Amino acid sequence: MSIFSTSSRAIAGMAAMLFASGAVAHISLLTEQAPVGSSYKAILTVPHGCKGSATTKIRVRVPDGVVGVKPQPKAGWTLETVKGDYTQSYTRWGAKVSSGVQEVIWAGGPLPDDHYDEFVFISYLSDELQPNSTLHFPVVQECEQGLERWIDQTESGSRPTKDHSDAPAPALQLLPKP
Repeated sequence: MSIFSTSSRAIAGMAAMLFASGAVAHISLLTEQAPVGSSYKAILTVPHGCKGSATTKIRVRVPDGVVGVKPQPKAGWTLETVKGDYTQSYTRWGAKVSSGVQEVIWAGGPLPDDHYDEFVFISYLSDELQPNSTLHFPVVQECEQGLERWIDQTESGSRPTKDHSDAPAPALQLLPKP
């Protein structure tokens, strides 16, 4: 038995588990739980394009209470942020903040449909957020042909059924403050 056949079987098995779990079916957050009152690194995983077409833009709306957003630039992509006033003031490291980044936009690529990539920003989960609740990060994925709207706010971890969306927004489960 060659090392290549053993490795190929292991890789195929891991891929089958990922596809069976639905983990690569839509844009999702790599870390899906975090405590309020802490720093949070959002890693958005983009597993495919739009019905075979390459991805050219990722737009993510930052939910209320996620403050101090700093996106990571990507080679081959332009980076833009949309700033504005929050619906209320939030506490970040003991100081009140009332405005900041509300949307992050990466444009460029293209990211071919048969590849995946990650888009990253750091932030702070305000003390005013409710533990044991879910935050949604709606994403619009634009492609060379078409687009996908990952904007539906379903229950965290739910699988698409007739009662649930097949285009869920990436979700973060908020934990109690440490």
